[in-house]
Amino acid sequence: MENCNHEAEHERAVEIAKKTIPADEDISKLCGAFKALSEPSRMKILLALTQGELCVYHIVAAVGGTQSAVSHQLRILRDNRIIRARRDGQNIVYSLADEHVVRLIRTSLEHINCEV
Repeated sequence: MENCNHEAEHERAVEIAKKTIPADEDISKLCGAFKALSEPSRMKILLALTQGELCVYHIVAAVGGTQSAVSHQLRILRDNRIIRARRDGQNIVYSLADEHVVRLIRTSLEHINCEV
């Protein structure tokens, strides 16, 4: 193998990387969150929720599909702490978990040159 022209610089970067890469458990959680985000129907739900809180009925109206299918996707998003739910009388109202999720979606859309 040929020597790297930037060996000292790269060695420092390797040492920093070793110190800053999260624990395997945290990486697993991160990958789970990205996996949850990567399914198109879940992303539609998240995009709908960027407009504010919605109940299942209105999420179905916004994104299509059946209430059963949307409820299943909501559970996955909730299990991954991407959305949160609160009871409002007899309804469950869903919202994005926090501003980090909003920023992640907006940054991803900017990356593909699309606006929301």
